[in-house]
Amino acid sequence: MTQTNTTHTDTMSTGKTVLVTGGTGKTGRRTAARLRELGVKTRAASRSGETPFDWADRTTWQAALDGVDAVYIVPLDSSPSPTPAFVEQAVASGVRRLVLLSARGVDVPGYFGPFYEDGGPHAEGEAAVRASGASWTILRPGWFAQNFSEGVFLDGVRAGELALPTGGGAAAFVDADDIAAVAVAALTEDGHDGEVYELSGPRALGIADVLDEIAKVTGTRAAYVPVEEAAFRAGLVAQGLPEDEAAIWTDGMKPIRTSQEAPVTDGVRRALGRPPRDIADFVRDAAAAGAWS
Repeated sequence: MTQTNTTHTDTMSTGKTVLVTGGTGKTGRRTAARLRELGVKTRAASRSGETPFDWADRTTWQAALDGVDAVYIVPLDSSPSPTPAFVEQAVASGVRRLVLLSARGVDVPGYFGPFYEDGGPHAEGEAAVRASGASWTILRPGWFAQNFSEGVFLDGVRAGELALPTGGGAAAFVDADDIAAVAVAALTEDGHDGEVYELSGPRALGIADVLDEIAKVTGTRAAYVPVEEAAFRAGLVAQGLPEDEAAIWTDGMKPIRTSQEAPVTDGVRRALGRPPRDIADFVRDAAAAGAWS
């Protein structure tokens, strides 16, 4: 078990550089911000960020990696995954620590539905970092709480009706702030090498329960409307999403519908020595930031 009183390694003390891919995304921008608060030299990389980086354009990789000692990898959710090639290039460039954002259920056959029967790109990424020769840590979060405030559920919440193919299932939604905190710990502290952290919130809730929590703070409640998978997928396609992406999103709802996302895991406590943030904490902060205004 990781010690709760870990000490910062030379990643911080000697001014080494951490690369954060997906630097403008939910966990990437939070990770980069926390690293900078700690005084860590941080390079936030994305297609539109300060450091140009595009998973689909390998010519952008090397400049992002030059002089980097550790990388937080937010992978591209496509198959085959570009992560193995990136990991190989990173290690060849001198990177010695890798922290990979994977996903809950990657080791459970059929968890994501038929599209990623074998764990898909997340499994490919995990295999790559394990075999890299660098120090590695793997984060396996479940569904993010932030999907209600800045993700795929936001429009429905704001419109007053959230229609999803999740039935009466539940999930222990994890706060992206917790994911970032674990990522920073793994990038800057001893004691996390070779760890796989399963990350969840402290309790399981159905979609309607989360909408209730939001209503308690905002005074406005969106209705949860269960829909069939086929209708949900067709709706995504009608909104312009390609068929394969619509299928992936629909399959991704399965672990909520079946309550495979409901069990509470101990990854946040093992990594940070504290319990994960509750959904009520997330709602309070998101409302204060104007997420549903």
